[in-house]
Amino acid sequence: MTQAIERNRRKVRTGIVTSNAMNKSIVVRIDRKIKHPRYSRPVMRSASLYAHDEKNEANIGDTVRIMETRPLSKLKRWRLLEIVERAK
Repeated sequence: MTQAIERNRRKVRTGIVTSNAMNKSIVVRIDRKIKHPRYSRPVMRSASLYAHDEKNEANIGDTVRIMETRPLSKLKRWRLLEIVERAK
C-alpha cells in the first residue's frame, strides 16, 4: 500500500444560474439534448443542481462551470469553479 491511490475524476458541468437567493449557494440549470426513444427527435431535458458559491459572486442568468464534490449540505454536492459568461 505504499503506492498512492489516485482520486477519481470529478464531473464538470456547465449551466445557467437560476437562483442566488441563498447565502453562499446557487441553483444551476443543466440542459441536455437526448434522442426520443420512439420518435428519434431531439428532446431537451434539464436538471437543477445546487452548488456552493463561497464569495456570492454568481448572479441570475450567468453561465457557470461547476464541479462535483463531497456532500456539503442536504442538497449541495457541487461547487462553483468559474463564471464563464456574465448575464447581459
